[in-house]
Amino acid sequence: MALALIAGSGGVPPHLVRCLLARGEVPLICEVAQFPSEVTVDLPRLGFRLEGLGSFLAELQARGITRLCMAGAMRRPAVDSSLIDAATMPYIPHLQGAMAKGDDGLLREIIAIFEAAGIAVIGAAEIAPDLLPGPGLRVGVLPEGIEADLAAAVAALDRMGRDDLGQAVVVRGGHVVAQEDARGTDAMLTDLAGGGENGGGRSLDPADIAGQMIGGAADRLSGQDGAREACGLLYKAPKPGQDLRADMPVVGPETARGVVRAGLDGIVIEAGGVMLLHPDEIRGILADAGRFLWVRPGGAG
Repeated sequence: MALALIAGSGGVPPHLVRCLLARGEVPLICEVAQFPSEVTVDLPRLGFRLEGLGSFLAELQARGITRLCMAGAMRRPAVDSSLIDAATMPYIPHLQGAMAKGDDGLLREIIAIFEAAGIAVIGAAEIAPDLLPGPGLRVGVLPEGIEADLAAAVAALDRMGRDDLGQAVVVRGGHVVAQEDARGTDAMLTDLAGGGENGGGRSLDPADIAGQMIGGAADRLSGQDGAREACGLLYKAPKPGQDLRADMPVVGPETARGVVRAGLDGIVIEAGGVMLLHPDEIRGILADAGRFLWVRPGGAG
């Protein structure tokens, strides 16, 4: 069955291409006009814009495409209404309604449009199962008192997920200090390394700030403040109810370097919901710096 790969930026699309070619399958590389991919192999290509989604879909059908994978980083493109073509007009009401629901809602609607046209949408991990690590401590040693950090991280991501805001947070001493925004995890870590607490990502809301003030005061009153040097950790997981066939979180070597530069203890990801790109390199970076990587069992409380 012919496969199309809608390729965004980052290392996942090139990895998928290598896996497909290794087993003799040549994908059609599709790129949104505003977001070129890093796939450099000479392969059949098809560019498109969201304003021409209907025409793009018709071209996929004409080429006999029966499976499609969306992979790589991509922000919501700016839409120029003057470029909407006739084939796309019937989909506009659906897309407008989906856009109001955030990026996840838009992706779900686009997946539904492809599937209604008889094109099965598959996840990157179906093409390259090696991207999904099983649960376990991959490198390093878990710091004592990590439970408070994990509880804060899980609660923060649950709130963020409901608002479709991101897939990663940095926690330190049981408190959230940075949250991923539309720029991504690596930008958050870069800002944190250069700007201190809450230097990167989305600003904490008043409820977060109040919770941190109350929690910090309680620690001091109980004599527990400073019981463990709080270096912090990066926690990354899917949004609650996220369709993992598109926009599955990924951690790569640059994220590991960002964790080291930010002075964090290590990385925690959710098994079955986060891809590891170049895992040997990630482990080497973290091991050399004395950091850890824990693949936490999915759905753990």
